[in-house]
Amino acid sequence: MTSLAQIDSSQANPVQPRAVGELLLSAKQARGRSVLDGLRCSGAMKALFPRGSDRLEAIMINSSGGLTGGDRITVRATAGPGTHLTLTTQAAERAYRAKDGWARVDTRLEVQDNARLFWLPQEMILYRGSALQRTLRIDLAAQAQLLMVEPVLFGRAAMGETLDSARIHDRIEIWRAGRPLYHDAMRLEGDLAAQLARPAVAPGCAAMASVVFVAPEVETHLAAVRALLPDTGGVSLLRPDLLAVRLLARDGFDLRRSLLPVLDRLSGETLPTSWRL
Repeated sequence: MTSLAQIDSSQANPVQPRAVGELLLSAKQARGRSVLDGLRCSGAMKALFPRGSDRLEAIMINSSGGLTGGDRITVRATAGPGTHLTLTTQAAERAYRAKDGWARVDTRLEVQDNARLFWLPQEMILYRGSALQRTLRIDLAAQAQLLMVEPVLFGRAAMGETLDSARIHDRIEIWRAGRPLYHDAMRLEGDLAAQLARPAVAPGCAAMASVVFVAPEVETHLAAVRALLPDTGGVSLLRPDLLAVRLLARDGFDLRRSLLPVLDRLSGETLPTSWRL
């Protein structure tokens, strides 16, 4: 295991970045619709905006084709008062073998009063030898709503790959009105396949997803979501307005087969088209 001190030391002498990208965007209300208020893309990060609904949907694209040691990706997005903003990705993201250094992805999202944010990136696929550090912080106003999913695939089962060497440090923080609401962290290094195979971790599984739903009506979805999950999934009502789902699966195909009905239910059948391709 790598200590925090070692991580800080490596940051003092970073490797030359292979790709750097930044995406900054915000949404506002205009004539009863959620529309783009501000946008800035730089480096490897781009965004597309499908039309045809009252919500604003942004498809995030990393034009570098994946992540490897030294890469830096930053995303900042704000859903203004009363807006509905959906953020997704064009396809699954890939964390490739890192010769040295870490790939770092830092995401900060703000959801203002009476706004809704759907954070719906597709899978992050970890390749053998990858090294990924991700942070996701979401700040909710008192009356804001959120649907968040973070799926991860540990290796490429279809390619016969065993993830016997990889590193991932992943942290999710959700705050509401300046107070902590939900914190989750994952820290795995070395032979990830062997670690996941432990009986108390994820035996027989190489894919996982975390879902968080924050809204006044979450309790009405509890029984339905529970019925949709396989034996390797679970759902809990952590607060009267906070639903949390953790799902394990053998591979990416099985993960999607279980995850899509859950996301359809919680999103009100408004899952982005890119999830269907």
